[in-house]
Amino acid sequence: MIRPELAEKLRPWAETGAALAAVGFGLWVFSLGGWVFWPLGGLIAAAAAAWALDARRRMRFRHDGLGPGMVELDEGAIRYLSPNRLLGGEIGLRELTEIRLMRLNGRSHWRLKSVAGEALLIPVDARGAEFLAGAFATLPGIDMGRVAAALAPGAPTIQTVWTRPARAALT
Repeated sequence: MIRPELAEKLRPWAETGAALAAVGFGLWVFSLGGWVFWPLGGLIAAAAAAWALDARRRMRFRHDGLGPGMVELDEGAIRYLSPNRLLGGEIGLRELTEIRLMRLNGRSHWRLKSVAGEALLIPVDARGAEFLAGAFATLPGIDMGRVAAALAPGAPTIQTVWTRPARAALT
């Protein structure tokens, strides 16, 4: 049996570990050889490698959820429920024009800007904020590697991680 402290430290790596195991399985199938197993094993390994990369990037979005407020995703809208009534709000994904990561008073926040110029600040460690990775991934032209790198320790204080491309104008 594994110690609870160690299990807690390994829990965030579970999905990445499963993806890497799938890469190993794909390579094993590839090693069987032949016209059927080479492409099949290569396809499995490539898909699992993409999964592992995505899982590793999404790990940076996971926090203990001890920040103020709660994030909800509902029918294409990001809703932040703040303990302070003045700070909460909602922005539709189709209305987003810019995403910035800002560090304010020692805490990282997502700054989401809408077409109307309204901004919504969401603490990175708010409960449910890990689901923003999936919402952000649906935006046109977003580089999730850049978004994940912005969350790294030592990153600049204010970074624009995404702006809506001109060709993806709002409909």
